[in-house]
Amino acid sequence: MKRLLLTILAAVLVTTAAVRAEAATEVRMTGDALVYGNFFANRNFTGWNSAKWINEAGTIQRAGTRTEDRFEIWERFRLRSDFIANEAVKFRLGIKVEDVWGHGTLTAANPQVALEVYQAYLSFKWPGCDVSISAGLQPASIPQSSFFAGSIIFDEDVASLIISAPLIEDHLSMILAYVRTIASDRTYAPTTTSIYSNEEGYMLALPITVEGFKATPWALFGVGGKGGHYLTEAGWAEGLISAGLFAVSPVGWKNNFITALWAGTTLEVTALDPLKFYADVIWGQHGMNEYQKNVRNGWFIDAAVEYTGLTMLTPQAFGFWSTGEDSSTRNGSERMPNFFPGSGRGGEHNGGTQSWNAGNSFLFDGGQELVKGSNMGISPVGAWGFGASLNNVSFIEKLTQRLTFAYVHGNNSSKAIRYANEVLGSNPIFVMGRDLTASEWVMGLNFDTKYMLYENLALIMETGWAHPSAFQQSVWGRRLANKAEDAWKVSFGFKYTF
Repeated sequence: MKRLLLTILAAVLVTTAAVRAEAATEVRMTGDALVYGNFFANRNFTGWNSAKWINEAGTIQRAGTRTEDRFEIWERFRLRSDFIANEAVKFRLGIKVEDVWGHGTLTAANPQVALEVYQAYLSFKWPGCDVSISAGLQPASIPQSSFFAGSIIFDEDVASLIISAPLIEDHLSMILAYVRTIASDRTYAPTTTSIYSNEEGYMLALPITVEGFKATPWALFGVGGKGGHYLTEAGWAEGLISAGLFAVSPVGWKNNFITALWAGTTLEVTALDPLKFYADVIWGQHGMNEYQKNVRNGWFIDAAVEYTGLTMLTPQAFGFWSTGEDSSTRNGSERMPNFFPGSGRGGEHNGGTQSWNAGNSFLFDGGQELVKGSNMGISPVGAWGFGASLNNVSFIEKLTQRLTFAYVHGNNSSKAIRYANEVLGSNPIFVMGRDLTASEWVMGLNFDTKYMLYENLALIMETGWAHPSAFQQSVWGRRLANKAEDAWKVSFGFKYTF
């Protein structure tokens, strides 16, 4: 009861502050609400959990120790309040309540506080020029061409400083960004030994626009510390590290500071409109100054084409290719490092930090509107694939639909994954069904429907089906491989935006 009263008091204080601020500033509120049911059968192709980290020493909760709940009802409410002093200065506060029916705030008994601040940042223009600055907990993403749902590297609300400045009006600009994703020890470390426990990045991007063409070359330099809580707090470490970190002696990091570098460019060609082309080329390396076994280094390339000249549908096609693991773990990883939340897929996270998707495919983690339990979380890193969509299909007023087929084939050596699994057991670095060997593939279909009941209230249904090839028993073990079968989901609910 005490926690419920605290929640109500917090809401009253926010409302009161907004009313008082209105006298001096303009307050604009926007947001959205989701309520939907989700039936998801055979998450991870088994109906069992995938492996996850227990502590920073690399202790693992094994895969196949927990059984899925196939039907859940989710509810999410997000409120974004902009406190606008003038055209040049504003502050945004974003709060969120999200949970499953029957648990936490949304249960019938013993409610708990679940009010989360997910955005809080200041945004302003430097006096006398068009330089824009924003600082605080805000959306931050590595550039990715607009066809894909978001960045394959990083796409998340994060504490950051972002500066944007025009260099050549309407043609060239510059973006500088600093992000801090981890500060594990806060002000003081637990001992007097100096161990760096943060993780941060510095990005430069140069968006270029000319008639019929857009490109954004960019580079990101990252620094992490061996004392950072990568595994148990961040939840995305398996996308940055090599299996050699734990599977090859000496176990762990060599250096106090661990450096990383990414570089790439986006490409968008609309000169032949209504035929449009999109592409990205990305290279990345994590652990540049580390033991060779700890280095993760690789490439990722994607491309897409769509025809927007039809009124009733938009045909689309896409493909991607990424380097995969070679046969050795001792020489590090050949997969491009990325912030990938593999241990939390299948309903335990909200879309994750990886947002890349094409055609809203059921196979990939990003783009779905009914976010929890929305996809199979298959990694396009370490794989190649292709697909096609019929998007924006509309033969009835207020009704739009999308049909997408996707195929993913592994690019990873069976030998490297087999060795890691033999040493570590089932582990979050390599997950069956997410990280495919060169002998494995998955194909999937999704059919999504949206009907606008009102201008700002939508009735949404998302469906998905995924079919795997036979998973290698010698790599994943007989128990997991023999359990694998088709996965499918049906989500149905409402989305209100204001």
